[in-house]
Amino acid sequence: MNNHRSPITKFSRLVKWVLDRLVAAIALLIFFPLLLIVTIAIYIRMGAPVVFTQPRPGKDGSVFNFYKFRTMTSDRDTEGNLLPDDKRLTAIGQFLRRTSLDELPQLWNVLKGDISLVGPRPLLVRYLERYSPEQARRHDVMPGITGWAQINGRNAISWPEKFKLDVWYVDNWSLWLDLKILFLTVGKVLGQKEISQEGHVTSEEFKGNE
Repeated sequence: MNNHRSPITKFSRLVKWVLDRLVAAIALLIFFPLLLIVTIAIYIRMGAPVVFTQPRPGKDGSVFNFYKFRTMTSDRDTEGNLLPDDKRLTAIGQFLRRTSLDELPQLWNVLKGDISLVGPRPLLVRYLERYSPEQARRHDVMPGITGWAQINGRNAISWPEKFKLDVWYVDNWSLWLDLKILFLTVGKVLGQKEISQEGHVTSEEFKGNE
């Protein structure tokens, strides 16, 4: 559909593949006590399941199961409809989102090869048909736990801005850029900045391009 090609060479792709799995494996071992504590806390507050699982599109639109710690209840109204997100988001859920601890289960996604440490964030499957051809290029590379859009506005910027940043990453990828993004992500997490769009507790739905 387009003539753009990702600048990732076979050698660089191999290095990225190895580093992703090595770092994910080490991080899972280091954070295991924290993972256990969060698991117990969520179970006490909300019960099972502890981990939220959802199909997400990865490279070339291939669908995989995406993992996050659960942050919202399944409370419904009298007609059986889920309550609004702000009514279901728990105090522990707010803490997990604010500190990005809800993202820790994605290290398992990295270890499995579903995603990378760095890349465009995997969004919802239904968005695939809503992208323009240019926006769809975000799927030319592996999605990631963090990315160029996350350190340049995270959830506080508009969808078109996010997609421009994602495509910029596709066209300018390098191992050094990944290291820079990882380093800057730490600062974003510690600063707890740009967690959500104004007026929303979760990201506003992408409804396509008008």
